[in-house]
Amino acid sequence: MTSGEVRVRAGQQWWAWVAAALVVAAAAAPLVISWLTNADDQRLVDLDVYRTGGQMLLEGRPVYDFVTPAPQLLPFTYPPVAAMLAVGLAAMSWETAQWVWTAGIFVALGVTVWFAFREPLSKESLREESLGKESLGKESLGKEPLSQEAREGGAWRRYGPWAFALLMVACTYLMPIRDQVRFGQVDILLVALCLADCAAKRPRWPRGFLIGLATAVKLTPGVFLIYLLVTRQWRTLAMATFTTALLTLLPFAVIPRDASDFWFSALLDPERLGANAATTNQSVRGMLIRLYMNETLTTAIWAVIVAAIGWYGFRAARRAYQAGDTITAVALVGLMAVLLSPVAWIHHLAWVVVVLGAIVGDGRDPVRLRVAAGVWLFYVVPVPWWGVSIKAAEIPVLSPVLGKIVQNGFGLGALALVWLLGAWLPKRREAGREIGLRKRQEIS
Repeated sequence: MTSGEVRVRAGQQWWAWVAAALVVAAAAAPLVISWLTNADDQRLVDLDVYRTGGQMLLEGRPVYDFVTPAPQLLPFTYPPVAAMLAVGLAAMSWETAQWVWTAGIFVALGVTVWFAFREPLSKESLREESLGKESLGKESLGKEPLSQEAREGGAWRRYGPWAFALLMVACTYLMPIRDQVRFGQVDILLVALCLADCAAKRPRWPRGFLIGLATAVKLTPGVFLIYLLVTRQWRTLAMATFTTALLTLLPFAVIPRDASDFWFSALLDPERLGANAATTNQSVRGMLIRLYMNETLTTAIWAVIVAAIGWYGFRAARRAYQAGDTITAVALVGLMAVLLSPVAWIHHLAWVVVVLGAIVGDGRDPVRLRVAAGVWLFYVVPVPWWGVSIKAAEIPVLSPVLGKIVQNGFGLGALALVWLLGAWLPKRREAGREIGLRKRQEIS
């Protein structure tokens, strides 16, 4: 290939990525416009919490004493370092902050999709789409067949941008991702940080730093410290722990009153997070609370269940890591962050993007693709709210039983996904290897 051909193909690939980005922007536009033009007191309410926390610091007022204006009345619920980082948002106008934050959500989603679906998006996977055609065409013309490198590069230029765009659009309309835009949430950024830290092949940062940052900003990514421990990634664990500790202790030196308020008061009040019995709380504890049992009994049952889930989930994540399947390991640990937390809103299930990437694998197993499509559809439709409607219908037996199950649909679905990734997927992966081996033997 001549230098001129290289420049032409590079230019074609650049324009393809621009076109793919425009496709994603056009597909996401209805969602973005809908939530950025609705009533001001309903618009990106969680972003308002972050920004107001930063504003309190700029004004020298207590971060954990304020609530956002009515009707939301939301308090700041994050560690004090998050308020320090939110000062940048407070320095912007409210309109500018909305657009900057929304753009950041889609950048974080792009990073998550890139790493989660790296196998099917790779040149090695995409090359099979054009391998036979290009080789046959050259041979029929009496020319030298294209090299493997050229075929891989051609397939990547042809299909890569569009495959990425399709995945971005599909993931954008998952309900947990729609809620990221609706509320202006931070969860997808935390997913991107933890996933990039675990899955990057040659990171330009000390591995573990991003997990430490995510844990310091919002405590639930701390499950990755357990994952690093059980997988014996000692150097990464040391960096993640050091970063978490540094960013946790820093506020005690800079804003000591707010640091003390959070760690010794606000953190101990779960009701600051919102109504724990609300449908949007799809954690195990949330599902148990909606059974309206005695509080002590609920707590005891919850402790037993989360211990069992944690034991199974982290063991499965360790097996996936040992098998070289980092994406599945990260997906399992992300589900632990949802299920083991006392409160996990629907938008916390942004980890479903990583789950889908783990199920899809390299994209060559039709069974795994069908299962991924089913999981995607399940988390696109508002299943928990269907349960609320069934309960409201007050049909004897059906409403109180089926309604309750469907109301907990996303949480129960997350439990099913833990089993799917921990038990079904390894068997399916092994079956796929055996089928591939037999096919290669038949060809040879």
